[in-house]
Amino acid sequence: MQRTPHLVGDVMTSEVVALRRTATFKDIVRAMRQRKVSAVPVLAEDNRVVGVVSEADLLRKEEFRDIEDADLPRTRVRSTERLTAEYLERLAHLAKADAVTAGELMSAPAVTVRADATVAQAARTMARAQVKRLPVVGDDDALLGIVSRVDLLKVFLRDDEDIAEEIRYDIVASLVPAPLEPVRVEVRDGVVKLTGRVRDTSLVPVVTRLVRGVEGVVDVDCALMGPPRRPDLDPDLEER
Repeated sequence: MQRTPHLVGDVMTSEVVALRRTATFKDIVRAMRQRKVSAVPVLAEDNRVVGVVSEADLLRKEEFRDIEDADLPRTRVRSTERLTAEYLERLAHLAKADAVTAGELMSAPAVTVRADATVAQAARTMARAQVKRLPVVGDDDALLGIVSRVDLLKVFLRDDEDIAEEIRYDIVASLVPAPLEPVRVEVRDGVVKLTGRVRDTSLVPVVTRLVRGVEGVVDVDCALMGPPRRPDLDPDLEER
């Protein structure tokens, strides 16, 4: 009864506002305000995602409104006379302050995710890129939707009994086919509690790790035990 992990296509938002490279600054602000979003993907003529414009990109115009070039850091690496990373970053931000179209404002290349990627893969991509949302694309890199942090958290709304059933059939039944005592699986608000006795205690950490990886599981309280210990009796008493 192996379950298929939730995919990005299962949780993404399909109705997405997107703009062309030629969209103006005001077009972008208007679209964000109307759709109540903080970032929009930018598309090429063939609908491929080529970048993303966020509120942070737009706010550069206010941040650098009164700045003069003389105020930029001028520290250089003496041996090569190359600009420091700080200076280059400052210049990039200043360029966005002067930008007036989506193509000039956008952060590129866009960090995207495939619709057939798992929710876990999307979460790792977001964490590495330090972004709050990802455009979802197909095999041709055309826009299909967008997935946000909130969308990825939908798996934690999964029904407790559904989680328990998956654990019983996919993990316990396959790893512990003949327990000394029945293994009970109880789930409450996503927290799993396992009780019972197993013949091989080396399986306990394996079971715990697999249960923790089930979608919707918030935490695991594993109280599985091994065979009961026989009391150590005096040899003389055992002969009587």
